[in-house]
Amino acid sequence: MDYRNNYNEWLESEYVDEATKAELRAIADDEKEIEGRFTSMLDFGTAGLRGIMRAGLNGMNIYTVRYATQGLADLINTCGEDAGGGVSIAYDSRNNSAEFAEEAAAVIAANGIKVNLFESLRPTPELSFAIRETGSIAGINITASHNTKEYNGYKVYWADGAQLPPEHAEKVSAQLGRINIFRDVKTMDLKKAAADGMVTMLGAEMDEKYMEKVLEQSVGRKYVDAVADDFTIIYTPFHGSGYKLVPEVLKRLGMKHVLTVKEQMEPDGDFPTVASPNPENKEGFNIAIEMAKKSGVDLIIGTDPDGDRCGTVVRNGDDYETLSGNQMGVLLLDYLITAKREQGILAENSAAVKSIVSTTMANKVCEQNGIKLFETLTGFKFIGEKIKEFETTGEYTFLFGFEESYGYLSGTYARDKDAVVASMLIAEMACRYKMNGMNLYEAMQELYKKYGYFSEKVVSYTIEGFDGPQKMAGIMSGLRSDPPQSIGGMKVNRIRDYDNRTVKDVNTGAVEETGLPGSNVLFYDLEDGCSAIVRPSGTEPKIKLYVMAKAADRSSVEQRVDSIVADGSELLKA
Repeated sequence: MDYRNNYNEWLESEYVDEATKAELRAIADDEKEIEGRFTSMLDFGTAGLRGIMRAGLNGMNIYTVRYATQGLADLINTCGEDAGGGVSIAYDSRNNSAEFAEEAAAVIAANGIKVNLFESLRPTPELSFAIRETGSIAGINITASHNTKEYNGYKVYWADGAQLPPEHAEKVSAQLGRINIFRDVKTMDLKKAAADGMVTMLGAEMDEKYMEKVLEQSVGRKYVDAVADDFTIIYTPFHGSGYKLVPEVLKRLGMKHVLTVKEQMEPDGDFPTVASPNPENKEGFNIAIEMAKKSGVDLIIGTDPDGDRCGTVVRNGDDYETLSGNQMGVLLLDYLITAKREQGILAENSAAVKSIVSTTMANKVCEQNGIKLFETLTGFKFIGEKIKEFETTGEYTFLFGFEESYGYLSGTYARDKDAVVASMLIAEMACRYKMNGMNLYEAMQELYKKYGYFSEKVVSYTIEGFDGPQKMAGIMSGLRSDPPQSIGGMKVNRIRDYDNRTVKDVNTGAVEETGLPGSNVLFYDLEDGCSAIVRPSGTEPKIKLYVMAKAADRSSVEQRVDSIVADGSELLKA
């Protein structure tokens, strides 16, 4: 692709507004910047688009949003499925999110497809719920999840409420390769579309239906009632879409003392109080921790800008520590099994689902409790597919799904991770443990004693430059052509190559199938139940190393993690 020709096309096009052209003229002497912006379009993957907000093919802007939406509209109009329910569209608190959502709505309507547009920002899982509630054929969410403020994104969902399946994503991507970003895109005035009956606004009524389903997942109101008078939670939405519904759900659950971080309750795409609006990072909780120290609060809950990821900070003596996504996933899994079993509502055919890079401690929890556990590729859409499969076959009843990246779901009302339901379940679980004289940090230590010591770590390596994807491809190719014999001093027993869907026993040479779709992931099964997994990010210029270890005690398991990280880091040097 000739990036200079693309650059000139944008500068000369009658479709491009003057502000965008001015931004492009300002980089006229920066060849590398032009190359980075115009060599290729943002990759349309199974999750849609994600990139820095800037003019050009490789940026998030109104033109790339319209372009992607035209590709989706063409898919809808040619797929042969009923599109009468329209397309539901939501957005988060990021800069330009509302504008991008309206631009997408205008393109959908111009293509003769009805639109269900949320009146203001909403959590991602509510969009997943609304798609099925309205009978929509698809959904669009404008969000870049927990990325820094420079980013925005465009997530696409299908009629089942899960993210767009790979075969549909491939069709959209192929269509984008056939149409022109300006001439072939249909759009119209959104007010006219509304006047013509093509746009329905979604608001409080959908909120109520959604919250009703969330509250139906509660299994611990009696625990809340027992300690609500003297149990306090601090909540922060990190300037995002959870600001309204999470406190309301906690209130309806019966929590009497929910404090909020005032500075972070206002939706703001600049995220002024945090370096990154990511609930995985403890730094974002600094204000909340100071609040907690003043009044001895045990539990802090934070949700990311689009309300699908949930992080927690808990008291450990006089200090406060984060619980990882793996730790919280195990806590919630054990809690749901225990509480439902006590109440006689645990289905005999209950099944849990987790991603392949999430803790194997969950395997132990399920094994000891007689629960079937399924593993999927990374991406909550695969957990959504399992829910759909369970409902279709009736063989299993979905209990709980989680990913190590702070994503959790209980219930089948949504097909994406839900920080609203996670916040509710974490709160009531904390109440249960408080009845027994423990906070969640202490509860996690008890689970280690019960199930064994497990530890995990994720290390991300940023690959600099616009040729980052090529560098990452080279790293993966090298690992496949010259696989490691040991990692962290532990022998590699099996290599799972999810790209070619094979599992090779290194000791015998036997090869079998993974049983999962293809994905560019290398999984090394090491001695003593430890693992190392290498996976290039699909949304950022990063390659990730996932480490999972187990041992007889805390000290030994941490030593194993450190050893695997050290060796793994050497393998991933570009």
